[in-house]
Amino acid sequence: MRVSLLGLALTTALCAAPLAARAQAPITIYCSILEEQCRVGVAAFEKATGAKATMVRKSTGETLAQIRAEASNPRADVWWGGPGDSHIQAAEEGLTVEYKSPKLPELHDWAQRFAEQAGYRATGTYLGALGIGYNTKVLESRGLPEPKCWADLIDPKYRDEVQVSDPNSSGTAYVFLASLVQLMGEDKAFDYMKSLHKNVNQYTKSGAAPVKAVALGETGIAIAFMHDMVTMIAEGAPVRTLAPCEGTGYETGSISVVKGGKNTETAQKFVDWALSAEAQKLVGADLKIYSIASNRNAPISPDAPKLSDMKLINYDTAKYGSVAERTRLLKKWDAEVKSAPK
Repeated sequence: MRVSLLGLALTTALCAAPLAARAQAPITIYCSILEEQCRVGVAAFEKATGAKATMVRKSTGETLAQIRAEASNPRADVWWGGPGDSHIQAAEEGLTVEYKSPKLPELHDWAQRFAEQAGYRATGTYLGALGIGYNTKVLESRGLPEPKCWADLIDPKYRDEVQVSDPNSSGTAYVFLASLVQLMGEDKAFDYMKSLHKNVNQYTKSGAAPVKAVALGETGIAIAFMHDMVTMIAEGAPVRTLAPCEGTGYETGSISVVKGGKNTETAQKFVDWALSAEAQKLVGADLKIYSIASNRNAPISPDAPKLSDMKLINYDTAKYGSVAERTRLLKKWDAEVKSAPK
């Protein structure tokens, strides 16, 4: 009997060992916000929970493509950041799973509505409005007026002065594309983008790249999220930013649990942490990031863009995050805009 008990104990220990190893395995986070936010956030999560985490930072479009490519053998557990329409597409493709965080009641109504639209396969962590940023010194040195509206940017005087990211790889640029379609109607929006194409000096891979370029004076004008440009202003760059006079769209920055991830329980803990007021303060106001936090209790900087001062469109995240609509618009943009002659 003693031998049998010993054998049973050994068997139990051997079975428990791999379970313990799996429990202690690092969570893998694919991160589509700014590099500094990713690093600071992951380190704080480890400190707060005792869990281990590894982080890979890529733009929204690149991350979606990678999660899709890895669907049969997922490497990520969580996708953190990037506009919500990309997260909705991932949800529609079955790449993420439903998770209703206990933090949901603490979120602003717009974030709760987004989570419901996404079937709780994604939850909003921040809101950011799309806008125009420009380097005052660059424009002054070239005798160019400061733009106020989307219509200004297609003036031939701004030839090679505008930088924007590529909507195939950048969630920022896809929000721009979808916003114009909703604001102007599809035909007029594509006519506008074909005219703008003549003034674009580069379509960057990342939505943050034009922000850095305009801050460094490498381009006169950038199209990006206003809160990212406010960060450059706070760091002393000669940049101004505004919401165009015609109106503008916005992103609901999101977080999702990847389907088939190896550490789902820890992934859910990371979601809970990312939705907390403490986490949003840490990767937001404390880092001088000026997006609007989704948790009601998270502080918002007085320097953050004021939504009340903008003409925000009623951005249809569910429609423009759908696989069919996104695929159709990107294909049309490639054919009619990106490949158009200058």
